[in-house]
Amino acid sequence: MPTADRSVLIVFARAPEPGRVKTRLAPVLGDKGAARLHTLLVERTLRTATLAGFDEVHLCCAPQAGGKFFSAMKKRFGVRLSSQGRGGLGERMQRALRRHPGAVLIGSDCPSLRPADLRAAARALRSGQDAVFCPAEDGGYALIGARRSVSTLFDGVKWGSAKVMAQTRARLRRLGWRWRELRTVWDVDRPEDLVRLRKSRLLAAGSLPAKPRRTSSAGRRRAGP
Repeated sequence: MPTADRSVLIVFARAPEPGRVKTRLAPVLGDKGAARLHTLLVERTLRTATLAGFDEVHLCCAPQAGGKFFSAMKKRFGVRLSSQGRGGLGERMQRALRRHPGAVLIGSDCPSLRPADLRAAARALRSGQDAVFCPAEDGGYALIGARRSVSTLFDGVKWGSAKVMAQTRARLRRLGWRWRELRTVWDVDRPEDLVRLRKSRLLAAGSLPAKPRRTSSAGRRRAGP
């Protein structure tokens, strides 16, 4: 278990399996293109994480920590691997934060997060805040840090909805916690986010997958007689 003198950053990420990641973008990019985008976002997140200067960076993997992709990320970025385990998102986050009290946890969907955001979150916890967040424009949050972990902070939250941050604030008030909210950021989850991502140049030019070609109706082979 890390001591108060060691800063820990946890990155949640899924393996880039086509049809299992970025499914809301698959109608635009195709399953393989959505998986490719997910790979780029994980790489971007790990670059940001390693530049933030934490003592330890843990890549917390789903469904498991094994496999070529996560092994490659460990070798490339020097991160530690662990498994998210079973359960809903709240249960998995609670487990990770309980394992590392005082840690900062981020996902891999928010390329707008900067190393300075991660350092600011760590400073907030060191200053005595019980929790810290980077709210997201869609009503959720892209970063959470906590000096302790309780299930009531996550139980019953409607993950993926526009009410996540509001529900979390209500739970924080009931717990009597002190918390700080940093700047609001945006993530990449919907087709309209792709336009913003391309304009932002947060990913290397030309690296974003293109919309897959569709065969015209005139060029399709008719089935049957």
